[in-house]
Amino acid sequence: MQGFTQKIVQMMKNEKLFASQGGPIILSQIENEYGPESKSLGAAGHAYVNWAAKMAVGLDTGVPWVMCKEDDAPDPVINSCNGFYCDAFSPNKPYKPTLWTEAWSGWFTEFGGAVHRRPVQDLAFAVARFIQKGGSFFNYYMYHGGTNFGRTAGGPFITTSYDYDAPLDEYGLMRQPKYGHLKQLHEAIKLCEYALVSSDPTVTSLGTYQQAHVFSAGQQKCAAFLSNYNTKSAARVTFNGRQYNLPPWSISILPDCKNVVFNTAKVAVQHTKMQMLPTGSKLLSWETYDEDISSLGESSTLTAIGLLEQINITRDTSDYLWYMTSVEISSSESFLRGGQKPTLTVESAGHAVHVFINGQFLGSAFGTRENRRFTFSGPANLRAGINKIALLSIAVGLPNVGLHYETWETGVRGAVVLHGLDHGNKDLTWQKWSYQVGLKGEAMNLVSPSEATSVDWTRGSLAAQGQQSLKWYKAYFDAPTGNEPLALDLRSMGKGQVWINGQSIGRYWMAYAKGDCKTCSYAGTFRPINCQRRCGHPTQRWYHVPRSWLKPTKNLLVVFEELGGDASRISLVKRSVARVCADAHEHHPTTDNNDIENKGNSNSTGNAKVLLQCAPGQSITSIEFASFGTPSGTCGSFQKGTCHAPNSHAMLEKECIGQESCSIFISSGVFGTDPCPNVLKRLSVQAVCSTADANTQS
Repeated sequence: MQGFTQKIVQMMKNEKLFASQGGPIILSQIENEYGPESKSLGAAGHAYVNWAAKMAVGLDTGVPWVMCKEDDAPDPVINSCNGFYCDAFSPNKPYKPTLWTEAWSGWFTEFGGAVHRRPVQDLAFAVARFIQKGGSFFNYYMYHGGTNFGRTAGGPFITTSYDYDAPLDEYGLMRQPKYGHLKQLHEAIKLCEYALVSSDPTVTSLGTYQQAHVFSAGQQKCAAFLSNYNTKSAARVTFNGRQYNLPPWSISILPDCKNVVFNTAKVAVQHTKMQMLPTGSKLLSWETYDEDISSLGESSTLTAIGLLEQINITRDTSDYLWYMTSVEISSSESFLRGGQKPTLTVESAGHAVHVFINGQFLGSAFGTRENRRFTFSGPANLRAGINKIALLSIAVGLPNVGLHYETWETGVRGAVVLHGLDHGNKDLTWQKWSYQVGLKGEAMNLVSPSEATSVDWTRGSLAAQGQQSLKWYKAYFDAPTGNEPLALDLRSMGKGQVWINGQSIGRYWMAYAKGDCKTCSYAGTFRPINCQRRCGHPTQRWYHVPRSWLKPTKNLLVVFEELGGDASRISLVKRSVARVCADAHEHHPTTDNNDIENKGNSNSTGNAKVLLQCAPGQSITSIEFASFGTPSGTCGSFQKGTCHAPNSHAMLEKECIGQESCSIFISSGVFGTDPCPNVLKRLSVQAVCSTADANTQS
């Protein structure tokens, strides 16, 4: 660890990236969430923390070092908080700043689980509450979603996508309204900075669940955070002689202690609906190669009595390990003459297993992240004489959190038993087993452009070949035009891995998501199970393909399918904006209305406005809904109210059609007349974004 840390720090120093050198790095972190492990290990864990801290500080970065989730971080290292909320956190010394190193914007996804999303109203509330209670620094995890290319996904069972519901998604596109609402939050906090750094907050009760946190910078300069912790009801509070409406579970920010420029629960930025469109790039001339299992064990160099732990054998060079043995069946067995077939059971420590007898696929079984251990059970198609049993055990990632990874077993580690023979059960666990690391196709490097032609692939109709387990597929395609992010649609496949030009896109698995996706409220303490989507659908259908990995022509796509799938239906798609919506009332708080310049002097001007913005290269091609008045509903289900400006649609078409982005002030003057005087009006808009060569949505 010391050598690695020294190398990384020196690389940063060589590029003059630390703030002490004039660069952008203002903090350094040593270790990550080691606190729970440190406590479990007792004195040894504490000694390691002290050693790591001393080693890091000695590297002289010129910026502070932090340890997250490490209560006993020694000076001068600053202990910091990670979590969904950190407003209750305090550092271990009063002279240390309060730091939030990971404000969790969402949650990771596991194969077979629902995809979690965290409402931006709650995330903004968490950050504002942290700042109002004296927080000095916050950092999002994740701010930009990512992809676990290759076999880097951990967990185990964490998906290839590590999108994390981040403000910038896995493909680098803005996730709205999360990106825009947080941007406005940051602007509002920035307007308060002069007061925030001048004093600690003074807290005043405004009601049973309501408070005011006031930061003062002189007699007439202050900033206030008005909070409502009630999860069910809005509140009307009085502060400094003025009345303010606070939605449930929300905080209003007043940079001058008078004017609200932001409320965490009031979202006025656009909502964006994304889509995956066909690229028009065809996958040409599919060819197949069957993973050879007929010669399994012939060249095995490892044999042992009993069942060995998988990772100790593979050393993580492959997800796959073959366990092979044989069993002799007497010709007198009654099942050979029409009796009930014996049952084979295989107890696995994880994560998946495919079972073969005499080269024929018998079945599969899988664990989950919560229950890695599982048991396969299936009728065994045995014959008189010697029968070969081959178990293909599959790892779905290494553990990424916890104690004593060396005790986290993977592979076939329980009993392997034949049940229902004439003389009872036959336990195969402690007989001689042979082992083979990886697949034949991996050993032949079938995924490499230079090696893919070294074997005889089978051409012809995939439909005629049928869907088979343990099959390699190969095709070529040209890079599509445009700049949109790309992905492979693998909904027709089962489980396996995929490569492009020799680079691993990652593991894929069309495991269907379980869970409750019906309810989601921003109000109240967030937990990942509170807000979920994709229930009843594959957890991950699309797999990110970086354009930088592609050549203009003849890109090699190789797929290894474990279970059986229809590769002819694999397609290359592009991610783009389908629709944008905006919905805000005419007096919506906005930082655009204030010229505070960090001094606490407010000058409220103008009206609120809505901004519609498509992706680069797109334009607004139609207005599906527009109403200035009292519309109701949400994006995708807007409806006109009893009050409606007749020219709403025409005005939006005039300002927006053909534009990549447009903005409209929310005022009666813009729409020519006041459709309902003395009524608070709002503007709701839904627009379609398209490119010049747009196709229909897949």
